[in-house]
Amino acid sequence: MPSVRRELLFACAILLGYVLFVCCRDWFADMSCSQARVMQPYLTVERDKIQAQVRFPVSKKNACSCQSLKKKGMEVYQLKEYLPADDLTSASERRKKEYEHYKKREQTHDIIVAPSNSPLRYPIHGVQVIPLNTIQLPGLQIDASLPNYTVALEASLGTFDFQVSISGIPEVQINGRGEKHLDIITDDIHVLNRILGSTTYTSTLYSIESLDIVKFSMNQYFAHIPVSIRQPPIARLHDPGRDGNISSLVTITTKTFLRYDKLRELLRSIRLYYPDIKVIVADDNEKPEKIEDPNVDQYIMPYAKGWFAGRNLAVSQVTTKYFLWVDDDFLFTDKTKIEKLVDVLEKTDLDMVGGNVAGNHFSFQLIWEEGNDEGDCLHWRGGGYHPIEGFPDCVLTGGVVNFFLAHTERILGVGFDPKLNRVAHTEFFIDGLGRLRVGSCSHVSIEHQKKERPKDEKLLKASEKYGSFRQNTAQQMRTKLGLLYFKNRLRCFTKH
Repeated sequence: MPSVRRELLFACAILLGYVLFVCCRDWFADMSCSQARVMQPYLTVERDKIQAQVRFPVSKKNACSCQSLKKKGMEVYQLKEYLPADDLTSASERRKKEYEHYKKREQTHDIIVAPSNSPLRYPIHGVQVIPLNTIQLPGLQIDASLPNYTVALEASLGTFDFQVSISGIPEVQINGRGEKHLDIITDDIHVLNRILGSTTYTSTLYSIESLDIVKFSMNQYFAHIPVSIRQPPIARLHDPGRDGNISSLVTITTKTFLRYDKLRELLRSIRLYYPDIKVIVADDNEKPEKIEDPNVDQYIMPYAKGWFAGRNLAVSQVTTKYFLWVDDDFLFTDKTKIEKLVDVLEKTDLDMVGGNVAGNHFSFQLIWEEGNDEGDCLHWRGGGYHPIEGFPDCVLTGGVVNFFLAHTERILGVGFDPKLNRVAHTEFFIDGLGRLRVGSCSHVSIEHQKKERPKDEKLLKASEKYGSFRQNTAQQMRTKLGLLYFKNRLRCFTKH
C-alpha cells in the first residue's frame, strides 16, 4: 500500500510540473529575451567596415522622490506647490527651455567601454590640445602580426596628419591627410607603426572647452580616444607682499543693517588683534552713520536692499586673495586666528573654510539625487562628509556658518543671489554645489556679542525693527522655494 501511494504522489508531481511548464514557458521566454536585450551590445556598420562597439542602452530616468525618505522631524518641500497657480505651466516650459540652453554650456559625455584583448595601443586619458593648435597623438601602435592592416582614424572637431616621409614606400596607401578621416593601408607593421607614432591631431574649432572622441580602428578592432580641446584660463595671481603680512592676504567683510552699535563693537574687537587689516562694510541703513576708521571702507546701498546684495557688494570690492566673512554682531577673541584658516586654504584645494561660532561647529551636507524631466531632488543633512587629511580638526562638507575664509575669485564665480534679500544662507551653498570645495574647522572660533535688551530708547527701536526684518514672511518663503524649483531645477527638497 505505501508503495502504491508513493507512485501516485510521484505521478502527481510530474503532472504538476508539466502544467507549470506549459503555463510559464512564455513568461520565461519573455524574461530571458528581455535580459538579452539589455545586455546585447549593438553592432554598428560604418564606412563599409564592421566595427564591434559596446554601447549600453540608456534606460529612461526614474523620478527621484523626497516623500519616500520622510522621517520624523524631516521637512519635505514639493517645490512645484510653491509656484503661483496661474504660472505653473508657463514656468515649467520656461525652465525646460533654460535647462536645454544650460546643458549646451555644461557638457556631459557618454560612457566609453574599452575593448577586451585588443591589439590597438592608444591613449585613454590626458590628450589635450589648445583650440586651433596641433598636437602629436601619443602612444598609437598596433601590436599584432597580420597579413595586412587597414587602419582608420576619424574625428569630429579636428584633422589628422603625420610627420614621417612615405615617398618611395610602395607598401603603404594613405587617404585623407589633413582631413577628419585618415585611412592607412599596408602589409608592413613597421611602416604602419612609424606613421602612427608620428600622427598629429589639429583642432579646427575654437572652443574654450570641448571634447572630441577620436575613433581608432583596425580591421575588426575598434577603440575611442578622448581628446580635450581646451583653452587654459589666464592665471590671476594675488601678490602676498614682501613681508607676507596677513593684511596683504585677507580682507574682512561684513554687512550691517540697523545695528551700528554691534558693528562698532565688532570693529573694536578686530583692532585688538588685527590693527591694520582692511574691513569692508556693506551698509543699507536708511540713515547711514559714518564709520571713523582709516582701514574701513564703508559702501552705502539703497535702503534695505538686502542680505545677499550686501554680500555681493562687499566681496566685489575685495582686492586680496582671501576674504573673511563675519556678521556685524560677532566678536573677535584670542581664538580668532585668521592665520590658521589661511593655512588650511594654502595647503589644500579648498575654496572656503568655515570656523566655530560661539562653540557651534555647524556644517551640513548637500546630497543631490538625479531625477527626470520633473527635476532633481536635494537633501540637506547635518555634518560633514569625511575628515580633511593633514587637518584633524577639519571636515569636508557642503556648507558652513557665517564665519568663513574664502578664495575671493572662486566665490565671485558663484555669487550671492540678490533676489534673497532677507533670511538666506543655504541657498548660496546650493548654487555652489559642484563648483566650490568647502571645509569646516573647529579649532578657529569667534564669539557672538551678548544679546541684551538695549536700555537706550533709540537702540531699542532699532533692535525691534531689525527683528521684524529677520522673519521670513509666507510670501518670502514661497519665493525662496520657487527659486529652488526654477533656478536650481529641483522638484523637491528635504531637510533633516
